[in-house]
Amino acid sequence: MADELIDIKSMNEKELKDFFEDLGQPKFRAGQVFSWLHKGVKTFDEMTNIPSDLRKKLVQTCYISCAAIEKKLISAYDSTVKYLFSFRDGETVESVVMKYHHGYTICVSTQAGCKMGCDFCATGKGGFRRDLRASEILSQIQTAQQDNGIRISNIVLMGMGEPLDNYDNVIRFLELVSCENGLNIGMRHISLSTCGIVPKIYDLADRKLQLTLSVSLHAPNNEIRSRTMPVNKKYPIEELLKACRYYAEKTGRRISFEYAMIDGVNDSDECARELASRIRGILSHVNLIPVNSVSGSDYRKSRGDRLRSFISILERSGITATVRRTLGSDINASCGQLRSSAAKNKAAKGEITG
Repeated sequence: MADELIDIKSMNEKELKDFFEDLGQPKFRAGQVFSWLHKGVKTFDEMTNIPSDLRKKLVQTCYISCAAIEKKLISAYDSTVKYLFSFRDGETVESVVMKYHHGYTICVSTQAGCKMGCDFCATGKGGFRRDLRASEILSQIQTAQQDNGIRISNIVLMGMGEPLDNYDNVIRFLELVSCENGLNIGMRHISLSTCGIVPKIYDLADRKLQLTLSVSLHAPNNEIRSRTMPVNKKYPIEELLKACRYYAEKTGRRISFEYAMIDGVNDSDECARELASRIRGILSHVNLIPVNSVSGSDYRKSRGDRLRSFISILERSGITATVRRTLGSDINASCGQLRSSAAKNKAAKGEITG
């Protein structure tokens, strides 16, 4: 059965060596296959320096995870590219490739859907389907590079899903993507976004991976945060910020506090002052994000004067704050909307059964 096949791309180099040794093959085959997998081949037949009998054996025992392009949108404004990718079981996720002066950044998904249910997030409204394997996260980058003929230099795990809710697969992905014999993208070029799974923030801190932790804070107190982000009921803001302080001190890395500016909800001067008092002393900066309009939500982005006042209060408190640059606005580049639209189309055609 197909489900019994081994996900070979999710193996690290040591596991591949053990695997080929069990097959009675020399260990150097592991290095050859690892190299092919991380060049983004889609079939074993493309591995031209591997004997044909071994390739046949691999076809019988393993599969190569790939991200197939279901839909692609290109912004007419800034060339941002948004993808809807599908995997071998038909599940779909979104990824976004953005061009900056320093190179190309990709925003990848770590789950098909999301369990967190944040009010202002299109992904959460679509429900949760399953975790992505390490190979599936990696494949999003490989397909995007091949399709655009580019080298991606920066990764943000800020697409669909909560990375720390898929902790083991995400950690394996980080190991693979930063491997010298793989894509070799260094940890300092990777950002991981979390809505606040506190125990996993401590686990991540203890690994000292040197990636940037982005924390979706979005509110200065428990009343507002619990109303908009259900996760806060399990891990209140005091516990979350204690974990953030630990992470910054343990790793020496500055935390990015993501703050979606929602008109009339969390953008008052009082909210700014309370936020400043909460995070003062944590090695961090605040990234203000004008909230995206999401179907089924009444939330609207803050006015320009509110943004300016909010930033001014934070800066007077000694806290660095910036407004996130909006890319791909004409293609709804924030995650969840393209997948939701595709799912509705399939449902209308009677293609979704479960």
